[in-house]
Amino acid sequence: MPDRAQPPVDRQLPTDEARDLISLARDIAQREIAPRAAEEEDAGIFPREVFTLLSRSGLLGLPYDSEYGGGDQPYEVYLQVLEELAAARLTVGLGVSVHSLSCHALANYGTKQQQVEHLPAMLGGGLLGAYCLSEPASGSDAASLRTKAVRDGEDWVIDGTKAWITHGGIADFYTVMARTGEDGARGISAFLVPGDAAGLVGAAPERKMGMKGSPTAQVHFDGVRVPDERRIGEEGQGFAIALSALDSGRLGIAACAIGLAQAALDEAVAYASGRQQFGRPISDFQGLRFMLADMATQIEAGRALYLAAARLRDAGRPFAKQAAMAKLHCTDTAMKATIDAVQILGGYGYTADFPVERYMREAKVLQIVEGTNQIQRMVIARHLAGPEAHRTG
Repeated sequence: MPDRAQPPVDRQLPTDEARDLISLARDIAQREIAPRAAEEEDAGIFPREVFTLLSRSGLLGLPYDSEYGGGDQPYEVYLQVLEELAAARLTVGLGVSVHSLSCHALANYGTKQQQVEHLPAMLGGGLLGAYCLSEPASGSDAASLRTKAVRDGEDWVIDGTKAWITHGGIADFYTVMARTGEDGARGISAFLVPGDAAGLVGAAPERKMGMKGSPTAQVHFDGVRVPDERRIGEEGQGFAIALSALDSGRLGIAACAIGLAQAALDEAVAYASGRQQFGRPISDFQGLRFMLADMATQIEAGRALYLAAARLRDAGRPFAKQAAMAKLHCTDTAMKATIDAVQILGGYGYTADFPVERYMREAKVLQIVEGTNQIQRMVIARHLAGPEAHRTG
């Protein structure tokens, strides 16, 4: 069956520098990421050297200030780079998104001294971050987290367990939300914890349906001592910091989802154009043509939605509702597009000889991470109709 290379996504980019960044991301994706993706995912291999390359290439800190090693790029550009990386391998795209999420607290709420001391290594020094909010008993209800940080002189001592942590056990630094005061959202503070801190231990990675190359693990804090100078923001501000980071992080998940969906569409078009049945390509049959048309339409709509939210963010305008909408629509689109790609490939789509079965397994987690899609609907509804009558606090 002849290969049919799909043209790259036609992107509307604001500057020549942005176009160069997209070209760089595509080149790295084609040369260093895509050729090994299937084999390494099957073997559960995390491509740390790829993240080192991305850091050296200036692609790990794109949306942050160049004064600290970032790329000074608007989210509109950063997200499209993320999409290109995710289309080559979701483990890489999602990993970059999580790393950016883990840098958000310090970059936006840290003191000048903290930023000067830590951000250059985090953004361009080859380090890899993790974001620690969820716990075994507090996922969607994140404000009920139980990990505690107790003041001891000039230090804080952290005890507890975080769950579902991407890069858990291998990260160089962790942005950790811990309880320092009263129950509920107002008693949570944020800390920057080094990955080699005494008492910090990553559990064995979870055994997952997909994204086997991306380690997801519990992280245990057993008397982890952190100096007060590593507390980010004010005491009790941690939950607000966490939510602010998640608004931006949801856009990263949306972009990754569209990258995955685009990869599935490209594979489906190539297969349908080359597969012959009843004397002609199956892409001639209206049933399949309509499936491809629907996939492409939903992908374009998702791309437009996440870019519209990103442009609001870049303009300094509220974007939380649009971020939730983008995360909801784009991840649902990725799930539907990958399911349809498997159907278009038929029996071959169900085998590991083609990547669409892996895409389908990977797409599912995007509807869950950084706020399930049911939570996204709650967020959107609150913006439309106000808080639920029974809510307190």
